[in-house]
Amino acid sequence: MIAIIDYDAGNIKSVEKALQKLGQEVCITRDPKLLLNAEKVILPGVGAFGDAMSHLNAYGLVEIIREIVDKKTPFLGICLGLQLLFERSDEAPGVEGLGILEGEILRIPDQEGLKIPHMCWNCLTLQHDGRLFRGLSQDPYVYFVHSFYLKAKEEQIVKAVTRYGVQIHASVEKDNVFACQFHPEKSSDTGLCILKNFAGI
Repeated sequence: MIAIIDYDAGNIKSVEKALQKLGQEVCITRDPKLLLNAEKVILPGVGAFGDAMSHLNAYGLVEIIREIVDKKTPFLGICLGLQLLFERSDEAPGVEGLGILEGEILRIPDQEGLKIPHMCWNCLTLQHDGRLFRGLSQDPYVYFVHSFYLKAKEEQIVKAVTRYGVQIHASVEKDNVFACQFHPEKSSDTGLCILKNFAGI
């Protein structure tokens, strides 16, 4: 069973539907017992970094997430879920992220001709043999919706990058922790392949 963490963030149902399309058993929950017993766990989300951390703390989910990761359960962060895994964000100065991975979330800099938020299909450059991207072409297109981007501290954990004014660390993987800034659930067959790869880990 794949558990999707319910912390009042947007875009949770679309992740559920994509996984069900792949034939996966899915549960949306914030119940600690269900989350800790799940075979895999996903932290999706669309929204603001500060509000999201406030909700995770209010529901007692911060320590549960750390426990899940420590148990080596495969864990996937999507969009805001990726950002929350890191230490801090320009979007919410002074608010601590989960700090499971090292790095920071920065605002995409303003540039002439560049619309923010970044809302479009972008090509990924794959690197470092990421398990989420097995079976995909070298330059797959995926769908992004975000105004802030990841700059990871450890280059080796970055499995895909893209450019939108700056280089964006679009996907990371370290041990049992995976994350995508883009939305696999909205990225057509490519995204379904990524989710299928995660489900098969």
